[in-house]
Amino acid sequence: MKDIQNQTDHRRINIKKVGVKTISYPVTVLDKAKNRQNTIATVNMYVNLPHRFKGTHMSRFVEILNQFHGEIGMKSFHQIMARMKERLDAEASHLEMTFLYFLAKERKPDSLNLCHYRCSFIGSFEQDPDLQLKVEIPVILPLIRRKTSGLPRSMGQWGRAEVTVRLNSFIWIEDLILHIERAIGDQPRQSAGNGPEMLSVETLTRRIAECLSQLAGVGWFSLRVENLGNEYSTFATLEATV
Repeated sequence: MKDIQNQTDHRRINIKKVGVKTISYPVTVLDKAKNRQNTIATVNMYVNLPHRFKGTHMSRFVEILNQFHGEIGMKSFHQIMARMKERLDAEASHLEMTFLYFLAKERKPDSLNLCHYRCSFIGSFEQDPDLQLKVEIPVILPLIRRKTSGLPRSMGQWGRAEVTVRLNSFIWIEDLILHIERAIGDQPRQSAGNGPEMLSVETLTRRIAECLSQLAGVGWFSLRVENLGNEYSTFATLEATV
């Protein structure tokens, strides 16, 4: 049987990205407290298709993913991208993996002691591998607690912070989350005396950026802080090399 996908294409038209997306896949990520954590990821895998090929074998993406079914981290992520690039004879490979990461917090009588965060590994491999870690963290306003009967009130969600980092060395996901949360927690407390309206996306963005620049292992970061309004949202973004 002819391998149609690997036949030469004389039109000399490069396709920037071709692959598979939204694969639901069980993965195991590193957990500082429990060593490993099982979760479900949404995976996107794609490559740059050179003009000399008519197409690529889509089934090979899943085959490669199955070879690395176990622990997912910086090392294995590099290996998956390298394998994609080699196996599909591609100029560059790309891999995105988004998952919920669960983090145990101090137990409180009126709240769950387990929080979840949306995290992503985002990688590409052309000449050299590049891997970024993204975390999304809610920004919660400090509300005055009142003694009321019935179910406990939910805390007020002011907005969210999306932080993407490029690491020079290993860092635990929970250490990164807690470091950012400490920066977020400081700013609302400083603004609380003047009312929640004094908390701005600009001041919070600068506060998070200041703390990230002091975190060992971070070589580059990009962040976006968004305040969620009823009719519209405000936001601020910042990118910096440490």
